[in-house]
Amino acid sequence: MTESRKTRVGILFGGRSTEHEVSVNSAATIFQGLDLGKHIPVLIGLAHDGSWRVAEQAQGLEPRTLFGAREAVRSFASLKDGLDFLGMSGGKSSLDAPLDVVFPIIHGREGEDGCLQGVLEMARIAYVGAGVMASSLCMDKSLSKRVLRDAGIPVVPAVESPRVEALERPGQLAEHVERQLGYPMFVKPTNTGSSVGVSKVRTRGELELALKNAARFDLDVLVEPGLDVREIECAVLGGHPPQASVVGELVPANEFYDYEAKYLTESQIMIPARVSSELSDTIRTLAVAAFQATKCWGMARVDFFIERGTDRILLNELNTLPGFTSTSMYPMMWAATGLPLPKLIDRLIELALQRFQERSELVVRYVP
Repeated sequence: MTESRKTRVGILFGGRSTEHEVSVNSAATIFQGLDLGKHIPVLIGLAHDGSWRVAEQAQGLEPRTLFGAREAVRSFASLKDGLDFLGMSGGKSSLDAPLDVVFPIIHGREGEDGCLQGVLEMARIAYVGAGVMASSLCMDKSLSKRVLRDAGIPVVPAVESPRVEALERPGQLAEHVERQLGYPMFVKPTNTGSSVGVSKVRTRGELELALKNAARFDLDVLVEPGLDVREIECAVLGGHPPQASVVGELVPANEFYDYEAKYLTESQIMIPARVSSELSDTIRTLAVAAFQATKCWGMARVDFFIERGTDRILLNELNTLPGFTSTSMYPMMWAATGLPLPKLIDRLIELALQRFQERSELVVRYVP
């Protein structure tokens, strides 16, 4: 395959959210797994301060070194400048050649919630993963629960409150939550990932503090019962139709699977999970059903709980831009299913181009 026929893949990572470092590590895995015989990587990093760093294929440069590099890196001070370099604002792109597809791996706010997907849609650039609506819906843990319940999928019950209630009237909110749920409880921001801002509480005092803490990260706060459960995950890939991987199980190093347990300590990962074939089949079926109910595309990691003692299955959440770090479950579950990382990335790029082609065929001008 000649250089001109290779797919130019923009790996877009970093971001201004609390998951910046996770995103950089995910991008590094994708960069290393990209088949250079088929693809040309273009690194696009969004720094904490909102500035952009862009590098074409440069010797020795990879995502973890981009923000500290000086040579072979183009710097742009703002989002507007960043859009200019892609040619998104109507001008000529300053890249060596146009991108064929973008692999956005900015976790959290502004990357996983539909904002970035909207920018790419307006720029007419193909991108990996779910679209604007599905990204936004799945990022909002409360709204996604409503859609999933309507589809007949069992979800973890929850009480939601606006941020202002948690900050200004934490005592009243705590009393309300106590009437709905029993201790222990989990308090979390409605729109974050990687368990940022999540607390497990057992007393009124802990609950009020946790409500205030979660309100630091989002405009809404969610409280869920602290069930005695096993944490099971399933990876979904595709579009017409989607497919489910083997299921995996997480045994957190900490009391629950918080940020530290995910990225800083050695939690135990079992793939495949130690569940019966019947439970595994049910979880895989529910994962695909949830993927379709929320109109996802490309990929999602679907997280479940199995209640100890009853084997009741509850869907916890869908992650439309799952982690791709060395300890991330999504690529590991597909590898265990028979799809190694380079082929997984190839398939995700194919799906991005397929969805872009489908959208390009839609009628955009009404002629009576």
